[in-house]
Amino acid sequence: MARIFNFSAGPAALPLSVLEQAQSEMLDFQGSGMSVMEMSHRSKEFVAVAAKAESDFRSLLGVSDDYHVLFLQGGATTQFAAIPMNLTAPGDVVDYIDTGSWSAKAIKEAGKYCQVNVAASSKSSNYSYIPAVDTWRTSDNARYLHICSNETIGGVQFKEFPELAAPLVADMSSDFLSRPVNVDQFALIYGGAQKNLGPAGLTMVVVRKDLCGQARHETPGTLDYALQADADSMSNTPPTYAWYLAGLVFEWLQQQGGLDAMAATNQRKADKLYAVVDNSNFYQSPVQPDVRSNMNVPFTMPDDSLDAEFVSGALERGMSGLKGHRSVGGMRASIYNAVPEEAVDALITYMHEFENEHG
Repeated sequence: MARIFNFSAGPAALPLSVLEQAQSEMLDFQGSGMSVMEMSHRSKEFVAVAAKAESDFRSLLGVSDDYHVLFLQGGATTQFAAIPMNLTAPGDVVDYIDTGSWSAKAIKEAGKYCQVNVAASSKSSNYSYIPAVDTWRTSDNARYLHICSNETIGGVQFKEFPELAAPLVADMSSDFLSRPVNVDQFALIYGGAQKNLGPAGLTMVVVRKDLCGQARHETPGTLDYALQADADSMSNTPPTYAWYLAGLVFEWLQQQGGLDAMAATNQRKADKLYAVVDNSNFYQSPVQPDVRSNMNVPFTMPDDSLDAEFVSGALERGMSGLKGHRSVGGMRASIYNAVPEEAVDALITYMHEFENEHG
């Protein structure tokens, strides 16, 4: 069976060459006589895999020795609790910017552990924009300021990051390694792997070392950044195969030319897709142009009764994962790193055909 063009929001497309390498090593990893998923996480073979993955990740993103890089489990959703557990004491104030569904979930979870000040929100406008930084009502004593760099569901993305007094924390689940960022601007960056980094099951946390070691007494050991760093992310059995696959993705990203090259490709893919929407009287974007995501492109049609037909027609043409999130509706094309440009071109061709037929 031919492979399809996968526009799923996550778990999402992986580079074909990565899958082929994993396939070739499935039964015998580098002469070990076993698969990576079978070997001990304490074995010299896997320790080498883990170390190289971390080194490649640091090189790609430009992560200095001032930061721990942790390979954890539980998804970014678990970090919604782990972050206040590690960075605050009961009663502390934290600032959150509410720009979409994932920001809202993070706010709700953090509220169990500390006082959350929602410094800005675009909820009243269906999360169609990011409030201007000069309108944010931040706290004088916030322990950190939390943002979601790219909202997977609503399709808004920070193009620049705020520089304010409070340490900056960012959920980068859906645009991790899709573009260069200045890590030194952040206190903590985290995200699930299942968009751009690898398969579901792995969660990345990049945290400044001086912020570790102050976790609350009741923090589970698996969520304590200092304990995990001391154990090289292996205080318990880590998601070894997901870690290995992420390492292959990091190698692939280096082969593509790194994050500058990846950002240029991603920008080109997004630009041509948004151009179809903007030059049409049939398709519409629910997001203000200056904050449109390069990763997740939502669009609607004049009549939502056409949605099912669009999705089924796309599937017949070898394109999957285009149905919008149930909370938003419409269509959504997730065009992560591993989604080839030819997939976007195929979608554009189909969008023109569908508009000509129904417009």
